[in-house]
Amino acid sequence: MIKKSLITLIYETASIQRWNDHIRPWTGFTEMDKQAHKMFYAYVLAKCEGEHVDMINLIEGGIFEFFHRSILTDIKPPIYHKLIKEKGSQIDRWVIEQLRPCMKGTGGGFFERMERYFFEPDYAELEKKILKAAHYYATNWEFKIIYPMNTETFDIERVKVETTNGLKECNTFPGFTVFERDAFLQDFLSLIGKLRYQQRWAKAVRVPQTFVMGHMLAVALLSYFMTLELEDPCRKRLINNYFAGLFHDVPEALTRDIVSPIKKSVEGLGDILSEIENEQMREIVYPMLPKEWHPEIEYYTYNEFASKIKRNNKFEIVTSDEINEKYNSDEYDPIDGQIIRCCDHLSAYIEAYMSLSYGIRSEQMVNGYNHLHEQYKNKTVGGIDFSIPFGYYDIV
Repeated sequence: MIKKSLITLIYETASIQRWNDHIRPWTGFTEMDKQAHKMFYAYVLAKCEGEHVDMINLIEGGIFEFFHRSILTDIKPPIYHKLIKEKGSQIDRWVIEQLRPCMKGTGGGFFERMERYFFEPDYAELEKKILKAAHYYATNWEFKIIYPMNTETFDIERVKVETTNGLKECNTFPGFTVFERDAFLQDFLSLIGKLRYQQRWAKAVRVPQTFVMGHMLAVALLSYFMTLELEDPCRKRLINNYFAGLFHDVPEALTRDIVSPIKKSVEGLGDILSEIENEQMREIVYPMLPKEWHPEIEYYTYNEFASKIKRNNKFEIVTSDEINEKYNSDEYDPIDGQIIRCCDHLSAYIEAYMSLSYGIRSEQMVNGYNHLHEQYKNKTVGGIDFSIPFGYYDIV
């Protein structure tokens, strides 16, 4: 089972402010939000590159880099890149040793693959190129926002040149050029970027504040680690559970967050809101994307918390227990929506716990924490005992 220390490390990135020696927006410019945006760019760039991308390597490379950055915290990019250039292997080894205790017991040989990623140049070579480009695109998205506010800031023109040149140097795989020439895909990722501004728990004062974008990455990470806990999960299951977790709140870029109490306040309201979200996706999002991508995005976002399989080119609602028993095979393209839902609740629970542990209390926060605490006291889904990670965050 994933350790508390590793989960906590995920949420510490919500407190790492980016560009914190520049004038910048106060929302969505944390390391957690940037890393989430980076993985959306990585997904699109990988789709542009084609079928020969190993999506497991892409996902895990993104996770490895995420934790690498979380350990090194807020080192200025020029200093960071200079350190990596001159002392890269020593720094990587130090980071690995810091992560080793946190990752002890993580399933599926995950830690061993992380060592290979950092110390074997030929390992996941294409996926490293895609992730590097995704990093620079997400950074450039931020820079274009802060630049007009910082025209008088010392050295801003040098930062502009470095950001531009860094992005140009990523033109090392065909999918980069495909993306560069597609304004619709760039608009899609700009739309996704709005989720960096959408605050979670909008009516509650919290520390640290989190935003929808970072929350989606947290759910994706938790879903991936929980899937690794299953007995020999198929590749498609791992890939789908990560990206379905990452994409699960994408419709909120169009509708904003509609909190559960509102959805449950009137019978049938939740179904109406879901249909509105689906309609908005069809009218606004899908026209930005190649038609051949639509079925996969729909599979990730429609009825996002239902466990599903594909059979005869149609998806069927099943349970995660049934996937374990009968459908844990790439041919069924399984998604554990039920597990993703538990991870979504775990993310909300940890957000509430963090604020309450800092002494920032509100009725909404306390009620949300207590409700989830009771709901997951003895809850097992798909063979995963969720009472364990929820138990990590008991307020004594």
